[in-house]
Amino acid sequence: MSSIPSIPSLPPTLSPALTGREAITDTLYRCVLGLDTNDATLFDSAFIPSATFAINDKVSTGLPAIHTDTFDVITKLDTTHFLTNIRINIAEDGLTASATASALSQHYGGGKGVEPAQPSLMAGSLYFVELVKEEGSGLWKIEAFKMRVSWAEGDWAVMSGN
Repeated sequence: MSSIPSIPSLPPTLSPALTGREAITDTLYRCVLGLDTNDATLFDSAFIPSATFAINDKVSTGLPAIHTDTFDVITKLDTTHFLTNIRINIAEDGLTASATASALSQHYGGGKGVEPAQPSLMAGSLYFVELVKEEGSGLWKIEAFKMRVSWAEGDWAVMSGN
């Protein structure tokens, strides 16, 4: 892995309390920052245990499967994920919501991101996320995450560590 020092993570619950829309946006940020920093606690704080995570047509069900299929793959790489165009709709009950976002992700082999002329993969994606407000903590959590890769540029072999 990279010899670059890691960046510390902030806690899943921020202070002062976030507004509803800010808290939902923060859920998306916890997900992608958890991937980029290999922070399982932060990543897991964004999901309910039975969540689904779909990338195009491949669906993972439950947090253990999401770890195996996504977290364990992405966190071995040097990555950054950027989110923009986030739109949020909170249901009248105030306990469920949905969000959409555009994403740009960059992937390099683990420990190779700052080396010159390394193979890389950059992808543009659209996200659709269904969320629920957790009883007790009040944290918004992802119930269903759907990602459609719209385009990609570079070497797909980077994703498998080749």
